[in-house]
Amino acid sequence: MATPRPLTPAGLRRHLLAGQVIPAHPLALTARRRLDERHQRALTRYYVEAGAGGIAVGVHTTQFAIRQHGMLRDVLALAAESARAWLAPSPRPFALVAGVVGPRAQALAEARLARSLGYDAVLLSLAGHDGAGTRQLLAHCRAVAHELPVVGFYLQPAVGGRRLDYRFWRAFAEIPQVVAIKVAPFNRYQTLDVVRAVVDAGRDDIALYTGNDDNIVADLVTPFTLRRGSRLVTRHIVGGLLGQWAVWTRRAVMLLEEVKAEVQRRRPAAPSGASPAPRGAPPRDDAALASLLARGVALTDANGAVFDVAHAFAGCIAGIHEVLRRQGLMRGTWCLDPRERLSPGQARELDRVSRAYPFLTDDDFVAAHRDRWLA
Repeated sequence: MATPRPLTPAGLRRHLLAGQVIPAHPLALTARRRLDERHQRALTRYYVEAGAGGIAVGVHTTQFAIRQHGMLRDVLALAAESARAWLAPSPRPFALVAGVVGPRAQALAEARLARSLGYDAVLLSLAGHDGAGTRQLLAHCRAVAHELPVVGFYLQPAVGGRRLDYRFWRAFAEIPQVVAIKVAPFNRYQTLDVVRAVVDAGRDDIALYTGNDDNIVADLVTPFTLRRGSRLVTRHIVGGLLGQWAVWTRRAVMLLEEVKAEVQRRRPAAPSGASPAPRGAPPRDDAALASLLARGVALTDANGAVFDVAHAFAGCIAGIHEVLRRQGLMRGTWCLDPRERLSPGQARELDRVSRAYPFLTDDDFVAAHRDRWLA
């Protein structure tokens, strides 16, 4: 059976605008810190069967050090081949997003590699460009955008990002090849800068995705209503490209479907010939929204354990690995840098949140399919 082909640019836009769960793909290693192809394939298969709308590979969760270890090509190729082969019996849209980092020459080379391997878009990190001004950053973004469609990335400074103001995002939103922006500054003011810039640019074709792992559900249910010229425009953050969604992914897909249904229910609509509800009038039934927001609080608490907030995110990658190890999808929590490991007390925190919020976990789903994914 033919392997599914990359999405067309128009198809990619439609797919992203529809709202997807896109896990940031981890890196499965052996105890000798070499690529564990069997478990790496199993992870990709897990994300496909969990209902994810794509995967992001070569990003922070995959460990940027794969570049220094000469693993970038192999990791990107394995994910692309595994995803498309697993999708072949029942093809559906699935976005392959490659993380791209570094100075201009490196970023262009990585984007060309991703294109050659059949990736649909790049997630463009501007970490490491601290000395560059806005014009230089935008020139860099435009150059990469000539190679593949671009997903912008506002990364929080705590893990290597830099402050990018409204002026930057307003100009960035005018790059024709931009298809989405991952908003991940972990800051409400800066999140609003991005949304406002996209609205002001009139780019209704740019999908907004949350990367704010500390505020996932609130991001997804919030209508951002802003003025553009003489009219009000409402935009939503429609999906997530998240390290948190690299674990318990089946539940994440179910959660996003609930959010979509709730957002649709709350959209103002009046039957033909009827007067619309007064502006600002609340829906009569807020129970569903309250339930979602309560789960959002639980998810933030769980993320605190997974991402090791107590130790300034030092164990964030190892925390993801530990959840997957407990499910049998990884053999260990090894990272390329031996200093990256679970922090003191982090395992106990993972025990706590797993007991407190079983509705966030998908252990039964993984147990039912794991042997097939590992075959």
